[in-house]
Amino acid sequence: MFLLSAKAGMRAKEIACVRWSMVLTATGEVGDMIHLEDKATKRASGRSIPINKELRAALVELHSRGIRSPNHPVIFSERGVGMTANTVVAWFSRLYQRLGFLGCSSHSGRRTFVTTAAKKVGMAGGSLRDVQQLVGHASLAMTARYIEGDSDAKRKLVNLI
Repeated sequence: MFLLSAKAGMRAKEIACVRWSMVLTATGEVGDMIHLEDKATKRASGRSIPINKELRAALVELHSRGIRSPNHPVIFSERGVGMTANTVVAWFSRLYQRLGFLGCSSHSGRRTFVTTAAKKVGMAGGSLRDVQQLVGHASLAMTARYIEGDSDAKRKLVNLI
């Protein structure tokens, strides 16, 4: 769950709704994209997210020892049933509480993903519009609200001009 949040920028609802059919190729292998269906996203705005290498390795491992039915949720409870968005939120809350991280929530990984992506998008030849589309925001203004500033980066940037 943590990698889906921090390495794919997914919301709690999206993590709860992702099924193997959204991750697997036609041959039944973990692909290189997560194809979130409209029903899994906010405002029924499905999107495709390229899978980070670390996340892909974890999905391959999970798939190799778990349930392989395409309609089965990737993330499920100890009882083998899918989780709700609220259950995912509670899981993250307990995780961060145990780790002693104050002020963190299920959205913290998503925020970190957006900030990191915004800092590195130029290196990939992209723009903030690409970050916006990756996280499924309707507006660039919403994406900008997620991005944390960095004083050192500002100093380096000014000296590049």
